[in-house]
Amino acid sequence: MSLISLNKNDEIMMSLAHYFITKENYVPINVQGAHEEIWLENLEGPYRVIRINAKSIYNDEQYMVDIFKIRYIIKQIKRKTLSFKVSTLNICLDVSNKVKMDPKYNIDSIKVDSMAEIKENNALVNAFPSIQKDLIEGENNIDLIINVTNDINEKTIKSNKLFEKVFSPKKIIITKAIIVINIIVFILMYLLGNGSQDIETLIRFGANFGPLVKVGQVWRLLTCAFVHIGLVHLIVNMYSLSIIGSQVETYVGKWKYLAIYILSAISGSLFSLISGSSVSAGASGAIFGLLGSLLYFGYHYRLYLNSVLRNQIIPIIVVNLLIGFLIPGIDVLAHVGGLIGGFLVTMALGLEGKSHPKDMINGWITFILYIVFLSVMVFVVL
Repeated sequence: MSLISLNKNDEIMMSLAHYFITKENYVPINVQGAHEEIWLENLEGPYRVIRINAKSIYNDEQYMVDIFKIRYIIKQIKRKTLSFKVSTLNICLDVSNKVKMDPKYNIDSIKVDSMAEIKENNALVNAFPSIQKDLIEGENNIDLIINVTNDINEKTIKSNKLFEKVFSPKKIIITKAIIVINIIVFILMYLLGNGSQDIETLIRFGANFGPLVKVGQVWRLLTCAFVHIGLVHLIVNMYSLSIIGSQVETYVGKWKYLAIYILSAISGSLFSLISGSSVSAGASGAIFGLLGSLLYFGYHYRLYLNSVLRNQIIPIIVVNLLIGFLIPGIDVLAHVGGLIGGFLVTMALGLEGKSHPKDMINGWITFILYIVFLSVMVFVVL
């Protein structure tokens, strides 16, 4: 005989929570004041948010009050995750048959009275086909509680390991090496040339220059990212690189980081050539690519980084772009080109635990089309 007694709604709620957490990668949301209800979120799920409600709803007025509460909480989720639309599934376990549960405000509400009814509900089965075979049921209350608890704990351990792997401090190597290379090139411009502000020296050391790129010196699209014009230019870029680069290298790993840096530099240089044939140099295009990478990373990890994404990453990008547009002499097109390139390359390379193969394929296709478009503009149209 079971020592623990669960009522029907508790059993349904526990089984549904177990399924969505362990099989559909939803994570619990801490909603203040929520009693007899569970809130779950998956940014890539068929529904962004699932709410399981065991409270009794007897009439249409109570139902509309409940919908108003859901909309209030969804509005907070939108603000925290920078989302314009949040599809929500509202699963109600104790609703009178008199209540009309029509879809409202992008909220789909369904009623389930039993475990069998869950597996027969068309809305649930269409959105989550595996629910018919993966929904756990225990022969008694103790079995159900033990199985659900063990499976959710195992899922939590895996999630924690991924979190620690991604966010744990790591030894920064690539960023420091890039900074050293930039400083060495800067010194050599004075030892072997006429300084970092001399046009001939800049060109000789690999600065970006449209007429030379168009006749075959395409290597300038990359080498220009290691050449700087003046000491202030070098210091500002290396300081920015030390901060932003260290974060990206930690989050995505060394070799992905290196690929993002190089491809962002090239895309920024190509975009820069659209504006004309002036000599340009600097790591800012690649650095903006790293910001684009952080933007993509922050969006997919915004459950952990929502305040960082909203209060730091986006404002830094916006402010720096505005500075580029307002102050003469800044190659703002290189910034824009690098930003787009970094975002697309990160999408193509993927993020551990977040990216699906389809997203990565789409990222590569989009990035290649982007580079082809810039190349046609530079080498054919202009």
